[in-house]
Amino acid sequence: MMDIHQILKKLPHRYPILLVDRVLELEKGKRIKALKNVTINEHFFLGHFPNRPVMPGVLMIEALAQAAAILSFETLGSVPDDKSVYYFGGIDAARFKRPVEPGDQLILEATLDRMKSGVFKFSTRALVGDELAVEAQLICTVRSFA
Repeated sequence: MMDIHQILKKLPHRYPILLVDRVLELEKGKRIKALKNVTINEHFFLGHFPNRPVMPGVLMIEALAQAAAILSFETLGSVPDDKSVYYFGGIDAARFKRPVEPGDQLILEATLDRMKSGVFKFSTRALVGDELAVEAQLICTVRSFA
């Protein structure tokens, strides 16, 4: 398990884009299960949508990528620094199955399918309770710069 203080050491993201509140389970090199509490106070609900607040799909994918990033950094035994960035390399087979609304707890799951030369491929999904909200295959990479 990882609380928010440990997550802040593993991810470079900060408010309002930090989308992982807690890590529930983690097996280095294999899988992660994390949690995002979705509250009405989220900045994106002001405009998406005023009459029916729904979490944007792109932010659900971002939350999955952040959980996957934690798994990547834990697997490599490293932490983000000022000389590297964790990027999307691709998003495949993304399917949105259920709207995510204020009050929901989004359970984020990522399984590491492949890791080679700094490129990671994950099978991911997010659930609300037992209901699938989104699933996607994510390709991410860590790139260093001067």
